[in-house]
Amino acid sequence: MSNKETYKIILSGGGTGGHIYPAIAIANELKLRFPDAEFLFVGALDRMEMEKVPQAGYKIEGLWISGIERKLTLKNMAFPAKLLVSLLRARKIIKTFKPDVAIGTGGFASGPLLQIATFKGIPSLIQEQNSFPGITNKLLGKKVDKICVAYDGLDRFFPKDKLVKTGNPIRQDLLEIHEKTIEAKRFFKQKSGKHTLLVLGGSLGARRINELIESALEFFQTQNVQVIWQCGKLYYEDYKKYDASENVQVHAFLNTMDLAYAASDFIISRAGASSVSELCVVGKPVIFIPSPNVAEDHQTKNALAVVDKDAALLIKESDLDVDFENRFAQLVTSPEKQQQLSANIKKLALVNATKEIADEVEKLLRKN
Repeated sequence: MSNKETYKIILSGGGTGGHIYPAIAIANELKLRFPDAEFLFVGALDRMEMEKVPQAGYKIEGLWISGIERKLTLKNMAFPAKLLVSLLRARKIIKTFKPDVAIGTGGFASGPLLQIATFKGIPSLIQEQNSFPGITNKLLGKKVDKICVAYDGLDRFFPKDKLVKTGNPIRQDLLEIHEKTIEAKRFFKQKSGKHTLLVLGGSLGARRINELIESALEFFQTQNVQVIWQCGKLYYEDYKKYDASENVQVHAFLNTMDLAYAASDFIISRAGASSVSELCVVGKPVIFIPSPNVAEDHQTKNALAVVDKDAALLIKESDLDVDFENRFAQLVTSPEKQQQLSANIKKLALVNATKEIADEVEKLLRKN
């Protein structure tokens, strides 16, 4: 085994928090194991990783890369040029940094980086968060050494002998939320004797979910429900006026997610991979409203992987006007349904994902 103090580890993932957060969690775990290792992240220029990764204390290099849109646009016409430039830049970064291992967690930049790393024979691993992989990871799956996944059935897309089911990295402060209920209710000034609904639309917000909550505020009153509504920073100016209403709190962003989860009795959420993994650990009754606007309808597939096990409810955006109030009222008035959903979603929790992914990285380093 080479001297562990001098490992060089390169990571790539970004575009959304769902790709960035796992990459940072894996880096943090590896840093605990190898305190003198050197880390370098590679992201897409002008995406949120260029800000979030340095905030987490790591260096990052940017590639001029973006995704392919499903319709013919000028952006798509520039894609071949961007890809070529990014591959050349990735080659230069790898040649200069000389990594011992390459890790990809999805997002635009991980394609060119892992492509060059595998071509150069550098041991490599991808972490696929979704139940249905995107194009980049499907292509990389044939070339990398290991693929860490969060769902069953991914041998439909990847070589079976490379797969390890680890789950997705989650925030460690979520593991003891059941002990924080009293503190959380006090923190959010929740009234006793009322149900608490937590609404999550992602860090930027979800337009359709926000429209739904606005239209349902009077209905929630009739159900004895108080609302903690994270509307996202894009929409905060539109909805902050409701913060003055009785039984409604509006937040652009929730910094204390552990307390928000602990205070809630029910949760309405998008179905990004990281959110789904967190909600399995949280173990509260969930209504998923997947975004229909993501590549290959990932979110619906993620949600169905949970819903099919009787562990959550799903309402499509297109059915909200017809279905929502009825299904929500049925859930609020049925303690049996609430207990069933809670018990079943907890069974799906994979709480040691970060450590198990780091174990796989360590095996690659040792082998090398």
